Amino acid sequence: MPTDQSTRLQSLDALRGLAALGVVLFHYLPYYDQLYTHQFILPTGLDNALQFGRYGVHLFFILSGFVIFMTLERTRSASWFALARAFRLLPALWAGIILTSVSVHVLGPQDRAVSLSDALLNTVLLHEYLGLPHVDGAYWSLVVEVTFYAWIGSLFYGLKQWRHLRIALWLWLAISYLGVIGWKSLPEYLEFPVKDLLFVKYAPLFISGMVMYRWHSRGTPPAGDRILLMLAIIHSLLAYKTPYSFFVLGCYGTFALAASGRLQFLACRPLLWLGSLSYTLYLVHQNIGYGIIELAYANGLHGVIGVCLALATALTLAALIHHGVEKPCLAWFRDYRTSMTKRPDTPFPDMSQASPERER
Repeated sequence: MPTDQSTRLQSLDALRGLAALGVVLFHYLPYYDQLYTHQFILPTGLDNALQFGRYGVHLFFILSGFVIFMTLERTRSASWFALARAFRLLPALWAGIILTSVSVHVLGPQDRAVSLSDALLNTVLLHEYLGLPHVDGAYWSLVVEVTFYAWIGSLFYGLKQWRHLRIALWLWLAISYLGVIGWKSLPEYLEFPVKDLLFVKYAPLFISGMVMYRWHSRGTPPAGDRILLMLAIIHSLLAYKTPYSFFVLGCYGTFALAASGRLQFLACRPLLWLGSLSYTLYLVHQNIGYGIIELAYANGLHGVIGVCLALATALTLAALIHHGVEKPCLAWFRDYRTSMTKRPDTPFPDMSQASPERER
């Protein structure tokens, strides 16, 4: 059934919201119970179902590959791409770091407090490479995201043509297979470049998202792209334990249905609202939520009430950061970019239209 492209992308926004909610509920219920112990017991079936929420991040990575490749083709240069990503991520991240740091020092959990110097390095997402703690445990995936941006931006603007970029993606996929097959037996000198810089457990998720974007935007891809996509998807059977590997396969299927316009019913206001808050919710939910749950227990409230209060607090803070920080900063950047592109002496070359070579 033919569908409007904007509606298809709205379905992906709704999926983003569902993935964020899955991560939040996983952290607040089974993961909190594992770390600190809830004073109530979840039904076994519900507990098992919520365990899959941790793999909502994998859906984010597929989405990121899809959206970032679309962004690259519409962005005039590597400099503009880097600036756009910085304005997209950093202002909201800084707000989240401030709120989370204050909350943890006031409400706890005290074992999640970090020093000021560590918090400052979190602001540029370099902390993990230096062996320093996260302000919020969920930030690990942001380090992966930013590393992906650096790699794919360099490859896209350096290689310029899809047929050259595809060779690089094939090489990355091959290293990802070798990395997960020999994950526990990697020589020490290879652990950092393979596990961290090339993030071989997650790179095929981004790669598959990029190939699916080309499928979405250009129609059925050539056989080489289809094989690349198939092998990127199959990689999840090796990278993750059963039954979670099959859940990741389900994420691929759900994503493909949404991108093809078959899940338009998801594009409803509540899910689109949740999707718009997905990034800021991800930034502020975990440690702040844990502090709220601990406060609820300390005041004699039932754990379920504490979880509901944590969720309400996280959504409220996410909305405040989204409307008060994220959107204004992005609006300012768009205005700045528009004004710069109209200046004849703009320092960045105008490459707003994808060249014919990029279409191949």
